[in-house]
Amino acid sequence: MRLIPTGHALSLFLVIMFSICIGWGLVTPASLHMHAAWELLLPGFEFISIPAFVLGLVESYAYGWFAALIIVPLYNFFDRKKAV
Repeated sequence: MRLIPTGHALSLFLVIMFSICIGWGLVTPASLHMHAAWELLLPGFEFISIPAFVLGLVESYAYGWFAALIIVPLYNFFDRKKAV
């Protein structure tokens, strides 16, 4: 598993999911929002303004790289072939 493609893939996945959740929050009643969870997970994020949305995108992207930096080395360690 390669770090850079995995990092970008995880980061873009989180950015897309964040954007979908924010869009959902804008078109549904308050009882169906996830903004409380985002406010806990993303430091400085408040529902919703343009600067907060951009901050959420940046933090989501960073979390994807954080996950990749942990997952890829672990995967590669456990996937290596036994020395014969």
